[in-house]
Amino acid sequence: MASLDKHLRSFVAEIETALVRVNRRRVGARASWRRMDLGTPIRASRPPAQRRSLLALAAALAIVLTLAAVLTQAAQAQAYSVIYNFSGGQGGATPMAGLTSNGANSFYGTANYGGITGGPCGNSGCGMVYRLTNSGSGWALTSLYNFMGGADGQNPETANVVFGPDGGLYSSTFLGGGGCTGAGCGTVFKLWPGRGFSPSTTWIETILHRFSGADGSGPVGAIVFDHLGNLDGATNAGGFQNGGVIFQLNASSGFQEVVLFHPYGYPGSSVSMDHAGDLYGTTFNGGANHFGSIFKLTPSGSGYTSTDIYDFTNGADGAYPKAGVILDAAGNLYGATSTGGSGHGGTVFKLTFSNGRWVYSPLYSFAGPSNGRLISGPVGNLVMDSGGNLYGTTFSDGIYGYGAVFKLTPSNGNWTYTSLHDFFNGSDGGFPYSNLVIDTHGNLYGTASTGGAQGLGVAFEITP
Repeated sequence: MASLDKHLRSFVAEIETALVRVNRRRVGARASWRRMDLGTPIRASRPPAQRRSLLALAAALAIVLTLAAVLTQAAQAQAYSVIYNFSGGQGGATPMAGLTSNGANSFYGTANYGGITGGPCGNSGCGMVYRLTNSGSGWALTSLYNFMGGADGQNPETANVVFGPDGGLYSSTFLGGGGCTGAGCGTVFKLWPGRGFSPSTTWIETILHRFSGADGSGPVGAIVFDHLGNLDGATNAGGFQNGGVIFQLNASSGFQEVVLFHPYGYPGSSVSMDHAGDLYGTTFNGGANHFGSIFKLTPSGSGYTSTDIYDFTNGADGAYPKAGVILDAAGNLYGATSTGGSGHGGTVFKLTFSNGRWVYSPLYSFAGPSNGRLISGPVGNLVMDSGGNLYGTTFSDGIYGYGAVFKLTPSNGNWTYTSLHDFFNGSDGGFPYSNLVIDTHGNLYGTASTGGAQGLGVAFEITP
């Protein structure tokens, strides 16, 4: 839009210059005609060629100005702004997870790096949990907990924080915990402000589970609470042949872990739950074709029964889903793949249960970038508004190849793509892993992992 607006301004300037030149020639000719008659001044008529040229230029200028006004209104319809620049240390760095709203001018999130520097994680820090608060004059970040890189976990990745039934914050770290060799296999934790709570209070961490490898490694995506207060989630690796696990932390047994399913396909996100308590998720390269799959877990007795409901083919349907799936009120599933599709940049799809089977429907195919990256489409989950529109981010497509924020609008069986912002990895950010959150006014919020004032990522807002 900025490039197009620049060209329009240049074109308008050229037309204005041409009009001035025509007017000068007309004035010069008019003066000459007057000098020929020293008597009463006469009204000079424009030569036909000049009149036609002037009218054509005036018409072109009117069209361009009208187009510029329309484009300006369209640009103003969705206004992108950075609300926070991550700055390292206590300012956080490299946000990969999205934001979670408390409904009162605050968002909660995690940063992959930042926090306490100079410890076991070096100058980059082991990551942190933070709160962003809008005071009316701007957004400010408060560190709620800084990971130390040991038993308490380190480097949270794509797992959004979730408010539990008790008001605590629940999430996971991708590494740390001391449960296996190296940097650790990750943790599930709870944060609670404790007594004497104030906005500046450092919250208290309770580790609910430390992964050991055999029971999972590298938890991804947001934790899901079921109706019994159990925590369900996914790990990217560990378990059977190191292909990841779907796990449950049982609230009635002190959050002891039960492995529900070995997907053997490296899940890139957590699970979603329907009203009946069924769980749905994706694998990155599982399934019959090894291009990813969608599975369903149904409670059965004391365990769960798994069903493979779709296997990607790396054709028009896409391949390698990193995002999970979401459900609408009718129980339809919506998700995205990170690559493949007719445009080779990933797809957005819908799965509908009909006549005893799940039917796949492609909604949109992204154009792949020219940068050669395998992962270019959505990495974070989609979100749906009350009107049935879908929103999301892409990781490295868009005009500049650094990702985009998009909207898909349904109309008569088709879906229309609108780019709400194309990242250029400058002050606006780049490479978003984040899902989006929508507030009551229709504003969108998310994070980008790079770019910004310090190059360490941003939190952003898009207003309708």
